Amino acid sequence: MSLSTLDLNLLLVLDTVLRERSVAQAAKHLHVTPSAVSNGLAKLRTALGDPLVMRRGRGIVPTPRAEELAPALARALAELERAVTNAPFDSATCTRTFTLAMADAGQVASLPAIAAALAKAMPNARLRVIGIESLLALGDLGSTEVDLHLGVRATGSGIHAEALYDEPTVLVARARAGKRERLSRERLCDLRHVGVELAPGRGFRDPIAASYARARVTRSVALTVPTFAAAAAVAVATDLVTTLPQSLFAALGRPLGLIALTGPIPEYHVSMALCWHERTHTDPAARAFRALVRRALLEP
Repeated sequence: MSLSTLDLNLLLVLDTVLRERSVAQAAKHLHVTPSAVSNGLAKLRTALGDPLVMRRGRGIVPTPRAEELAPALARALAELERAVTNAPFDSATCTRTFTLAMADAGQVASLPAIAAALAKAMPNARLRVIGIESLLALGDLGSTEVDLHLGVRATGSGIHAEALYDEPTVLVARARAGKRERLSRERLCDLRHVGVELAPGRGFRDPIAASYARARVTRSVALTVPTFAAAAAVAVATDLVTTLPQSLFAALGRPLGLIALTGPIPEYHVSMALCWHERTHTDPAARAFRALVRRALLEP
């Protein structure tokens, strides 16, 4: 016999009969007639090739086959009931793997706080982090397993977004004799830059160019790379400069030997947001994970 050919409602009937030890009581519990319970048992007897229960006085006793089935049925039906009912979410026992998409700047600056918060609030859960480029390669938030996107606000059908904060940026260069360098406007225009172009061709072009254009400052880009970390590595090894989110510079600037340049540098702020799809909007575990990430990023 194949499970696909069996009416699974009959298993619920058998489980109830075995617990109640009475067809009449099982019928009352299931809100059906005793004859409906008897008909269900008859179909199950035929399917399984076993009497399953025998009458004894006003009650019934299970056959050895039914006694063998009883604990497995009870466990399976209890698991199904927990899966389909809106049981309160328990962070302490959650074993889910959450997938978070974030740019490299966020991974360096924000990930430690998120990881620590998850370990404290959901000790049995796991975190999988992918880059923004991986998210774009996989598709939109609705067609992937990604639970949450941290970065520039995503758009599209079914996307929910919550603004977090504006991240300032810093123009950086490799250290020269350990001194900070203040730029004149002329010197600023002479510099050559490493541009960051997230997912070229997908609408995530280097946004810093627009701020220079508005300020009417010449910006000569000698090289473009797909991540801020790569831009920092190039700046360390060359005379090129690059623009980094302030949090990334705070984490990597001193170890890499980068300094912040000052002067008439056009300001640019990256607006950071949490984005998720309607697919996970009401899921209790996903909601708890979003709240956890929000607290990790915004609370001192």
